[in-house]
Amino acid sequence: MENPLTISVEELKKRLDRKEDLCILDVREQNEFEYCNIGGLLIPLGELPGRLQELDAEREIVVLCHHGNRSWHATQFLLRSGFSKVKNISGGIEAWALRVDPSVKRY
Repeated sequence: MENPLTISVEELKKRLDRKEDLCILDVREQNEFEYCNIGGLLIPLGELPGRLQELDAEREIVVLCHHGNRSWHATQFLLRSGFSKVKNISGGIEAWALRVDPSVKRY
């Protein structure tokens, strides 16, 4: 059974192609984001508690990191902080590079 708090990179690609209103929240560090990204809002995980006001609780937020661990922690934190439309991108940008867009640099 699929976890309702996760979204696959393939599903994310379909939803982006349909121009759905999603906020991609990238919780990696600045240097990781500069090396490769798929767009979105960069708020490193350690800065998230102090920057919640930058997020719109009415929009669906999909959280991205390198492999999915930091984004899972961020997803849980956002849910505890009152955000209800939050999903973790399973496998992170690594899965995106392997299964959706091979032009995205891997590290």
